[in-house]
Amino acid sequence: MNRGTFFRFAAPSIVVMTLLMVVPLFMAIWLGMQFMTFNNITDPQFVGLRNYIDVLGDSRFWQAFRFTLMYMAIIVPAQLVIGFTVALLLDQVSGLARGIYLSIFLLPFIIVPIVGTLMFKQLFEPSGLLTWLYQTIFDTKFRYNEVSVKTLILFHGIWYTTPFALVTYFAGIQTLSQDLLEAASIDGANRWQKIRHIVIPHVRSLTILILLISIMDAYRVFDNVFVLSELNPIYKADTLMTYTFQTAITVQRLGKANAMAILTVVGIMIVLIPNLIQSYKQQIEER
Repeated sequence: MNRGTFFRFAAPSIVVMTLLMVVPLFMAIWLGMQFMTFNNITDPQFVGLRNYIDVLGDSRFWQAFRFTLMYMAIIVPAQLVIGFTVALLLDQVSGLARGIYLSIFLLPFIIVPIVGTLMFKQLFEPSGLLTWLYQTIFDTKFRYNEVSVKTLILFHGIWYTTPFALVTYFAGIQTLSQDLLEAASIDGANRWQKIRHIVIPHVRSLTILILLISIMDAYRVFDNVFVLSELNPIYKADTLMTYTFQTAITVQRLGKANAMAILTVVGIMIVLIPNLIQSYKQQIEER
């Protein structure tokens, strides 16, 4: 296929992606240079880089940034390890039992995020099952504070995101040639050696894919934090997305919120670019 034919086929997609991504991005950059509230939304005041400077000097923004990084540092590795481990175990099951187990494991991924988070939160209400279990084991009431709320957010994040890694790894394992595993068994390899030297290299490209998507999802987490923390500042559980939401809706600093969103995009790119470069190098090596 020559270059002209390629661009004729790709032109509609390029136009759509430009309209949906590039144009809003430049609009957000422009709005981030305005002092704008709901009162002067039709006549914003140009303030240059003042909003960006305010964001970088905002202690609550950096607090939200630190919690977002902590969330990402815990959720992403846990998702990879648990998803891969469960996929290996599920591969040992066959027939109707496999379908039942897979349906159970995928349930958090199927439920609407807000609904799933509300159901999860109800377990820790005063009459909730896990609250009763907590009181029975530790002989003390379960209380909402900074530590407990952040812990609930992290546990829910692992519960909700792991099915994506699970189903991706499980699909990848199904493409693994059984001849390789049988040959390894004949050579005397044990279960761990087959996983280390055959299974893990086989799903390496899938690991990079899961890693990239998980980092983006963790960096822009909103739903479960919104429900579990109720945006209460005493819990200090804001993420970049929830603090941006509060800045725009509660404080009504729309210009500052747009500046915050642009800085968030920059942060995502800084995190993702090294992984994209590594993924590209691995693809070249595999060729």
